[in-house]
Amino acid sequence: LYFSAQEGILIFYHIKDLQYEIKICADISQPISSLIFSPDYTSLLLVTDQGTVYSYRPARSGEAVKLLDTSSSCFLAADFLTPGNNYCVSVTISGEVQIWSLEDGTFLSKLNLGIEVHVT
Repeated sequence: LYFSAQEGILIFYHIKDLQYEIKICADISQPISSLIFSPDYTSLLLVTDQGTVYSYRPARSGEAVKLLDTSSSCFLAADFLTPGNNYCVSVTISGEVQIWSLEDGTFLSKLNLGIEVHVT
């Protein structure tokens, strides 16, 4: 079970029978608004409401790596663009959909929907 604390800490609970172990995986020092696993469960996106996206690979047990920083207070959400784990899609309140490379955080493309977007 992965979850985040308000302080921007990614925590893993390993639960087996009635025993559990707690492990702090990463500290990104920004409140995490969502955690999204890749379709093959090898990567975890950590998304902040400030527009920063980090990647964490549970099998490597390393630190979270900053992939992109949209530096936008209008940032709403991000997710993997499937199939595969190579691209990320993000959306802003103004309706701008953006495509990013997860390899190096390169901005690739955008589409403006022309409407305001809300998350429910």
